[in-house]
Amino acid sequence: MQNNKGLRTASIFPPKTPAPPSSNPIPSSSPAFGTPAHTLRPFAITAPSKATILPILLPPATLRPLAFRTFTKKHSLTLASTALQELATFVGRHCGSGWREEGLAEKVLEEVARSWKNRNGGVIVDGNSQELKDILKTLEGNMSGGRIGSAPQFDRQDSFAIDPAQESELSNTRLGLRPISNLTREDTQTSFGMSSLGMQEDEPDDEGLNHPRNWLKTINAFDQPRMIYNTSKKHFERDSSKPSLMPPASHKTTLFRNRYNVIHQRLLRNELFQSSAVAITKGPPSLKWSASSGLTTQQTHKITPIANLLGRHGTHHMLLGMLSVLPTGNIAINDLTGTISLDLSHAAAIPEDSAWFTPGMIILVDGVYEEEEESIGKGLGASNGIGGVIGGRFQAFFIGQPPCEKRKATLGVSGLDGGQDHTIGGGFGWIDFLGVGSERAVGSKMRKVERRLLRQTQPDTDLPSRGRVIIVGELNLDQPRALQALRKILTTYAIEPEGSSPMTFVLTGNFTQHAVMAGGGASGGSVEYKEYFDSLASVLTDFPTLLQSSTFVFVPGDNDGWASSFSSGSAVPLPRKAVPDMFTSRIRRAFATANTEAGDRSGVGGEAIWTSNPARLSVFGPSHEIVLFRDDMSARLRRTAVRLKTSTSSDPDIENQENEPLPLQSKSNKHNNPTDDDVEMALALENTDSMNVDSTTASSILKPASPAVPHDVHTARKLVKTILDQGYLCPFRHAIRPVHWDYASALHLYPLPTVLILVDPTAPPFALTYEGCHVMNPGPVLVAGRRGVGRWIEYELGGTGRLRECMF
Repeated sequence: MQNNKGLRTASIFPPKTPAPPSSNPIPSSSPAFGTPAHTLRPFAITAPSKATILPILLPPATLRPLAFRTFTKKHSLTLASTALQELATFVGRHCGSGWREEGLAEKVLEEVARSWKNRNGGVIVDGNSQELKDILKTLEGNMSGGRIGSAPQFDRQDSFAIDPAQESELSNTRLGLRPISNLTREDTQTSFGMSSLGMQEDEPDDEGLNHPRNWLKTINAFDQPRMIYNTSKKHFERDSSKPSLMPPASHKTTLFRNRYNVIHQRLLRNELFQSSAVAITKGPPSLKWSASSGLTTQQTHKITPIANLLGRHGTHHMLLGMLSVLPTGNIAINDLTGTISLDLSHAAAIPEDSAWFTPGMIILVDGVYEEEEESIGKGLGASNGIGGVIGGRFQAFFIGQPPCEKRKATLGVSGLDGGQDHTIGGGFGWIDFLGVGSERAVGSKMRKVERRLLRQTQPDTDLPSRGRVIIVGELNLDQPRALQALRKILTTYAIEPEGSSPMTFVLTGNFTQHAVMAGGGASGGSVEYKEYFDSLASVLTDFPTLLQSSTFVFVPGDNDGWASSFSSGSAVPLPRKAVPDMFTSRIRRAFATANTEAGDRSGVGGEAIWTSNPARLSVFGPSHEIVLFRDDMSARLRRTAVRLKTSTSSDPDIENQENEPLPLQSKSNKHNNPTDDDVEMALALENTDSMNVDSTTASSILKPASPAVPHDVHTARKLVKTILDQGYLCPFRHAIRPVHWDYASALHLYPLPTVLILVDPTAPPFALTYEGCHVMNPGPVLVAGRRGVGRWIEYELGGTGRLRECMF
């Protein structure tokens, strides 16, 4: 009965029907709504379905065209074979057969290239690098169905597409279209290397960054990145080994090899050393060159390794090597393959008397190889020398400096105001030589910031420029007249209107006439040396406005401590460290006191920086690179130079060359004046368009009355051409001017700086430009032979320097 009754009850009261499904599967907790009859089932909320991808085996050769367009054409990156293999494996595994039709591989390669540049991985993408493995690992965890899903956080705040709504927008950005919404970066190339500058947007958020002097950075020679040219990759690499002041002897060989490789690759990039498939050379190449613009038989030059001279008696060659002195006292030239004795009795400089040639320089020599008499006719050359010296001699006819290369050509950028419209010959624009950001990455943005800040801080064009650099030459503190001249110079700028003080004052040594630390002064010792800097501090204290608004940079000389304590004023190893802090404490205290009195009105106080010799000033990143160097280079060049044949010789062969084309220069340029063509081999000094002298006290130099070049101008041009063509601040033998082997990269002038400040009291003061590099020499602050006259140079960023004088 009970069972039947239960059955009847069940039939009378049917089970409740479930509530209609709501648009919101999660029920409300409000008491006004009833609870559903049934609890939510696990499948009520649909889980996102993950698309499956069938992996394929993708050959690297099949992916190569797409990878080349993405990495090389779009992002200017070089993809190594190992990296191509890694990418092909990754794309085949995670994108499957739709890698080409659905465009999955293109998006993956795009994100890999962007992430590689944001990590500052370099120009060459290496498959064995840890950076690429980390990028692929991060990308793998954010891919679904061959597409990029969520947005992993990278170092440069770049993001992948975070949802399908933004996917098309981000795709337009990758195709070069400007998105509607604000992204964190406006350009991939602009953001590359921006972390070194501390700038994340076009408009700096920090109020202090609106001050131009905050974009000034002093780079010590011992802190500068050490770059080595890799001949196999044809690229500069940062030396990761730990430098030492006492390195092994093999580092000396590395120093010479790196110098040679840098000049050799620079030479091969020159048009005159690139073979043409159109022009057919008839006869041996020579340093002689015709001024015609078309292809001629003498325009293509070829460098012969010294080792390849063996067995080629009487043949004509061109050599590139270092001028050296053999133990026997003979002059020789050596490269990476060997050494051969030079006969310079009939050699002529190209062009005549335009540069110095001293042992230690890397030069071009054109001539004929002559074997020894006993080895002629044996079919093989003789290598009778010791230590790689080839037997015989090389009869030199012409000798010249390797052609210089402009900064824009080295960095591989061109366009309006140094923009990056296209690349010239695959330059090194992505290399950060100074640690302030590369030219291709931040150069254009820094120039925009420069124009905005300098215009903002100086609305009145009648006021003096805020971006000026005042260069005071050799300042001997043990001469009371030198301090009087400095006081007069500082007074000239202290009376200027407020807000128009110069950006930087550069004061260079020797700060004493004699090596006081080695007992060369009146009493000798460090106490006397410190008293000289205390007297300088008393002079600077009288100008608090300059101490509050300018940066003072002090560059030491050979007579300054501590190096002079053991050298007694002779040439010390380069680079040399700054003057120790124990001698400059009172000067630092003067700056601290002046900034404290000024309060925080401007947000940027003055600063005293004691740097090394040489050193570099970076203003607005890579836009302005100023090299500071103090050395008696002109006198050292005159002492050690090799004497060559001149046109005044009685040799009839030289006299008969009057109607022939001038070697490596135009026919119309017969007075050691420079050529105007930037593509041609720039072995001659340029005309006033590219090598000009700017001086307020030398109007006769700017407009000479006679065709003859004044002696001081000729000496200045000869000095500048020698240094910049060598691309090295110490082109001497180590016995003449020693160099710290592990820090020799700080002496390279490649790429050419925008400004070179060479303080050389043994050379006449000048301010001139050669191949786009402005070189200035203020000389000593006291003018020799003129009592009560002080001299300095005033340089404006992006302009030219001018010599100034004052009476005191």
